[in-house]
Amino acid sequence: MGIRLGCIADDFTGATDLANNLVRAGMRVVQLIGVPDDGDERARREARDADAVVVALKSRTVPAADAVEASLKSLAWLRAMGAEQIYFKYCSTFDSTPAGNIGPVTEALMDALGTDFTVATPAFPDNGRTVFKGHLFVGDVLLGESGMRHHPLTPMTDSDLVSVLGTQTKRPVGLIDHTAVARGAEAVRDRVAGLREQGTGIAIVDAVSNDDLVTLGEAVRDLPLVTAGSGLAIGLPANWGFEPSPAAAQLPPAGGHRAVVSGSVSAATNRQVREFLDTGRPAYRVDPLRVAAGEDVAGEALAFAGAHLADGPVLVYSTEDPDAVRDVQGRLGAAEAGELVERTLARVARGLVERGVRRLVVAGGETSGAVVQALGLTGLRIGPQIDPGVPWCAAVLPDEATRPGADTRPGAGARPGEDDRSGGDTLHITLKSGNFGGPGFFSDAFTLLETS
Repeated sequence: MGIRLGCIADDFTGATDLANNLVRAGMRVVQLIGVPDDGDERARREARDADAVVVALKSRTVPAADAVEASLKSLAWLRAMGAEQIYFKYCSTFDSTPAGNIGPVTEALMDALGTDFTVATPAFPDNGRTVFKGHLFVGDVLLGESGMRHHPLTPMTDSDLVSVLGTQTKRPVGLIDHTAVARGAEAVRDRVAGLREQGTGIAIVDAVSNDDLVTLGEAVRDLPLVTAGSGLAIGLPANWGFEPSPAAAQLPPAGGHRAVVSGSVSAATNRQVREFLDTGRPAYRVDPLRVAAGEDVAGEALAFAGAHLADGPVLVYSTEDPDAVRDVQGRLGAAEAGELVERTLARVARGLVERGVRRLVVAGGETSGAVVQALGLTGLRIGPQIDPGVPWCAAVLPDEATRPGADTRPGAGARPGEDDRSGGDTLHITLKSGNFGGPGFFSDAFTLLETS
């Protein structure tokens, strides 16, 4: 029959965020890590049993040309599997630069699909992301006044999404404002028709509530491509007759040691790290300057964790406040500092799994991508929601990931389609966007898994 919805997500945490909302709306969802190979029969089997497939890329901050290439390859695979509609998912804070990658990827997908129009909205009211008169709010403040203005890779200082996207695209960008959305799906479709007549190619859409997203979902049912944060996912499954079902979120029983690996520098994750530290639980801070000096920081972190895992969750973190991050970047360079932290935390995560961790929380999009690649995970089954946009997932560990002394570089381990290395040991993992979750998220996550 083919899959109904084919999704392309620009980072790993965003992919699970999107998949979570689709599962909550009743769809059976498979999340694949990276672009599947044409000959990957395992991925094809999983996709054939799913209503929606989410391809998780690590393309948010790579050069725009690389992001376009990966996204087009994902599109080709999803279309070959019969996807009826394509969903390009980006962050609810519209993380990007004047060069992209949201605009270039959107236009490349439009060209490949032969469509002259699509919508764009990062709104996710459940997580405090709303769009009003084309301006993005994070909680009660405009995006440009939020903590995202200090993001080390994609600082967001402009809250006007029509302006932000307009700098990244050749097509004119317009607005479908709250007055049209409030009048219902037919009014939105009328506005779309009017914008098309004017030559507008992409429209930012206002949404301040879940009802707005449901309205938008109905209005765009016939568009070949939609682009959004994860919020629009709550409004699409009903177009195919799906209804919420708790059974869609069931996972195998969890066990093993517990650990948290945190690389995000967002304000929300800083609060979560402080909350964990305030409880007196064991935590090890990764210092990028020591890593750059050639010291075996990952080895020290694993030795520290090994001495405490039996007593409860252990935190390994590089999370710092904006001033500290800028100081490190000034000494090492922003890109180099980020890569050092990612490589180190990926090695730590691999080592934690070798030491028996089977319940793992990972905070930060770039960190999550590096960890998933280091562990050789090829797919995730989406489970219960911890906080809006953040679910627990289950993955089958490849044998390589659990063997002490194995290659711990990101990307090492099992490759898609290698059934003879499929392991059998289940890892429960959550990939948390840096901006998501309440202060007690780390503790709440483990409590939910133990009681569900």
